[in-house]
Amino acid sequence: MHHHRESRVLPYTPTQVFDMVADIEKYPDFLPWCTSAKIVERKEGEAIADLQIGYGPLHETYTSRVTLDRSRRIEVVGIKGPFKFLDNVWEFSRDKSGCKVDFTIDFAFKSFMLQTMMGAVFHRAVHHMVASFENRAAALYRDAKLKRTAVATAGRRSTS
Repeated sequence: MHHHRESRVLPYTPTQVFDMVADIEKYPDFLPWCTSAKIVERKEGEAIADLQIGYGPLHETYTSRVTLDRSRRIEVVGIKGPFKFLDNVWEFSRDKSGCKVDFTIDFAFKSFMLQTMMGAVFHRAVHHMVASFENRAAALYRDAKLKRTAVATAGRRSTS
């Protein structure tokens, strides 16, 4: 079994960070090793998603149930695929500097070979994945903040 827990404070609102993590179909745009992401089913507060992860010759698709508690928590539970089990939780809370994000993941592969290979790089890979989400938030929300600032500044100049 592999376990990883990480906390970060990001200079964005909990709603912004929640929305970014909940936008599963955008994962291939920024998440390393994610080659495909598709929502199979969506209902209020829940989604079933298929993700394909690939690195070199290895490609695996897994299905997970994603429970969405707006702006507070996202829980991911593996229901089909290469995992014996997969539990992943994102928790979002307001912080004086923005949003505190607590990330936890626990999983084990069915395959001894995958379990052994992943064990050697697990913490580094998960840390890289969390950093990719952090970089995505910066790209989405820093740019949006800069655009709002530019529009506000232009508006003040035109009324002067």
